[in-house]
Amino acid sequence: MFENFKVYETTLAGRPLKLETGMMAGLANAAVMAKYGDTCVLCTVTASAKPREGVDFFPLSVDYEEKMYSVGRIPGSFTRREGKASDKAILASRCIDRPIRPLFPKDMRNDCSVVATVMSVDPDCSPEVAAAIGVSTAIAISDIPWAGPISSVNVGLVDGEIVINPTLEQREKTDLTLTVSSTADLVAMIEAGGNEIPDDLMFDCIMAGHEVNKEVVNFINGIVAEIGKEKFEFESNDPDPEIMAEIEEFCIEDVKKALDTDDKLVRDAALLPIYNAVHEKFDERFEGNEAKLDEIMYLVQKHVVRAWLKDEKKRVDGRGIDEIRPLDAKVDLLPRVHGSGMFTRGQTQVLSIATLAPVSEAQKLDGLDEEVSKRYIHHYNFPSYSVGETKPSRGPGRREIGHGALAEKALVPVIPSVDEFPYAIRVVSEVLSSNGSTSQGSICGSTLALMAAGVPIKAPVAGISCGLITGDQGVYGDFMTMVDIQGLEDFYGDMDFKVAGTHKGITAIQMDLKVHGLTPAIIKEAFAKTHKARLHILDEVMLKCIPEYRSELSQYAPKMLTTAINPEKIGDVIGKQGKVIQSIQEQCECTINIEEDGRVFVSGLDVEKAKQAVAIIELIANDPEIGGIYSGKVTRLMTFGAFVEIAPGKEGLVHISKLDVKRVEKVEDVVAVGDQVIVKVTEIDDQGRINLSRRDALVEVNGAVVEEGADEEPARKPRRPFKKRDK
Repeated sequence: MFENFKVYETTLAGRPLKLETGMMAGLANAAVMAKYGDTCVLCTVTASAKPREGVDFFPLSVDYEEKMYSVGRIPGSFTRREGKASDKAILASRCIDRPIRPLFPKDMRNDCSVVATVMSVDPDCSPEVAAAIGVSTAIAISDIPWAGPISSVNVGLVDGEIVINPTLEQREKTDLTLTVSSTADLVAMIEAGGNEIPDDLMFDCIMAGHEVNKEVVNFINGIVAEIGKEKFEFESNDPDPEIMAEIEEFCIEDVKKALDTDDKLVRDAALLPIYNAVHEKFDERFEGNEAKLDEIMYLVQKHVVRAWLKDEKKRVDGRGIDEIRPLDAKVDLLPRVHGSGMFTRGQTQVLSIATLAPVSEAQKLDGLDEEVSKRYIHHYNFPSYSVGETKPSRGPGRREIGHGALAEKALVPVIPSVDEFPYAIRVVSEVLSSNGSTSQGSICGSTLALMAAGVPIKAPVAGISCGLITGDQGVYGDFMTMVDIQGLEDFYGDMDFKVAGTHKGITAIQMDLKVHGLTPAIIKEAFAKTHKARLHILDEVMLKCIPEYRSELSQYAPKMLTTAINPEKIGDVIGKQGKVIQSIQEQCECTINIEEDGRVFVSGLDVEKAKQAVAIIELIANDPEIGGIYSGKVTRLMTFGAFVEIAPGKEGLVHISKLDVKRVEKVEDVVAVGDQVIVKVTEIDDQGRINLSRRDALVEVNGAVVEEGADEEPARKPRRPFKKRDK
C-alpha cells in the first residue's frame, strides 16, 4: 500500500535523525515525518494551483501546532482540547517562517501553507529543530518553487563549551539559547538569548551552528536528488519592465523630493499627491488591476532609498551611516504605577510600565516542555495610532508576541532571582509612535521602568538594530550596513539585525532578512556596529536619566518579606480548610504564599503588618522561645488566670499573679476576652504547655515598675463547713 514510503537516516549531535516520506498526508504537495530521537513532527506543505487575486505579497502561512498528547497530557482548558496557539508555538512558527520565506520567488502569489504538527516529544530532542528540518525537507522535495533547503540547530554554552542541540539537562545549565538556520552557504536566521555573552563568543557559537547546518543541508539535498519533484510553473507578478520604466520616469524626481525628510508624516503627505497623479495618468492601462500601480510605486521608492544608501551613502533623514537618531529617556511619568520609563529614538517612542506582584501571580504555562511558569513577563502593544492609521484593536498578533518575547528574552538574564527579589514582575511596553526598531525601544524603556520601580537588576540593557543594503551580486558582492534603521530603511532594506545587551555582553538577538542569508563578514560588522551603539545609548542617555535602580519601592507597590519553615509544618500554617492562613491574612492585611520547599512569601502594602505576619508564621512553625516576647489575644478567662493565644494553635496561661505589675484581685479587672496583650514566655513544660507573664513583658518593653505585693494571690473565701445530712 505504501510503495512510495522512504526512510532517510543520519545523526545530528549524536542522536538519530530520520526523515520519512510516502506514508502520511498523501494529498499535500509534500509531507515529511521528522523523527529526532523519540520526537516526531509531521511536516506538510501545500500550495494553491492559482495565484490569489489582488495581493501584492507572497501569501505564506506557517503554523507550528503543539499537541498535548505528544507529552502524555490532557489540555488544562475547560474544553480539554488545544485552543489558540501558545506564545511558544507562535515563536516557533516565526523561527521557521523567517529563514524559509526569503527563499520563495518574490513574484509568486500562490497561497502556500506550511504546518508542523508535534506528535511526540523526547525532552532531549527539540521538536522545534525537528520541525524546521522536516519543513525544509518537505518544501525541497515538493513541486513548489523554492531556493532551499535550509537546516536549523540549537546551540548552547555549557560550562564554557559550545554544545549543539543541548539535552534537557544541559539546557538547565546553559548560558546561551541560540537557534541558527542556514542554507548551504549562508546564515539565514539567528534567534538568541544569553547571559551577557561577549560578541566574539556569540559569533563563534553562530558559526558552530552554521557548520552543522551545512552537513544537514547536504543530507537533505541527497533526498531531493532521489525523490524531489519538478517545480511547477507560476504566473509572475512582476510588473512589465517597459511600463515600470515609464512610470519611474514620470514620478521619480517627485518621489525623491518627497522622501528627503526625517519626518514620517511629512513624507507620507508629500507622497499622496504623487500616488494620485500616477493613478490618474495610468489607471486606464491597468483597468481592473489598479493595485499594480501601488506595487510599482513601492518599487520606485525602494530603488530611490537603496540607491541613496548604496551609491551616495545618503540616508533618508540626512544622518550619517552610523549615526543614531536623537535620543531621550524619562522615568516616573505615571504617578500611581510601580515604575515607568519612556524611551524615544527619533519618531519611535515607547512607554514601558513595570508592575510588581506576589510570586503566586507568576504566569502558569501549559506547554510541551518542562517550564511550567515564569515570574518575569513582558508584553508589547502596537496600536494603530502609533503609525498614524485607523484600525480597531483586535489583541496582539504574531508580530506583537514576537517583539514582546524578544524584549523579555533580553531582560531575563539581568532579573534578580526570586530569593534576591521575591516578586513576580510584569512589564508592558506601549508603542506610542513607530518609525523603526520599536522592539529595541521597548527593551530600553523596560530597563528604565524596572530601575524606576526599584527592581535590583544586575545591569541595564539597551537594544539597537543594524540594517543592510546589498548590490547586484547580493551578499557576496559589495554591501553596506547602517546602524539604527528607521521604518523606510527596514521596509526597503535587506536586513533588520537586532542586538540587545549590557556593557558586558549580548542578552538577545533577532535577525530578519529579505535576502537568502548572511556571510560571516556581514555578521561581524553588524556585531561591531551594534556594540558601539549599545554602549552609547546606555552611557549617554539611559544612565544619565537614572544612574541606578531605586533603593526603595513605590508606596503603591506591595512590600514583600520572605521566611523559610520546615516543610512538615506547612500544614500547621495553612490549618484545617485553610482557616489559619486565612486568619493571618485577614489580621495582617497581607497575601501569603507558601512553596512546597517551605519558602514563605508575605506581601502587603503595610510593611509592619507584613512583618507581623512573618512573626506569626515563624511562631506557628517553630516552638516559642523561653524569654521571647509576643503579642497575643486573650481567649479565655479563669479564676486563676487568662489564656492567651500568641499564634494560631499556640496558647499559654498567664497566671493571675503574672497579669499586671500590681496585685490583681480579679482577672476581669485587667483583661477581657478578645484583648490584644503582650506577654513573655517564662516556661514550657515537658508536655509542651506554655506559661506566660504579662507583667514581665510590661517591665521589659514599657519599663513598668512592679509594685510591692504584686506576687500575692488574691485572698480566697473560706470554705463552708461540711454538714452531715439527716437521713
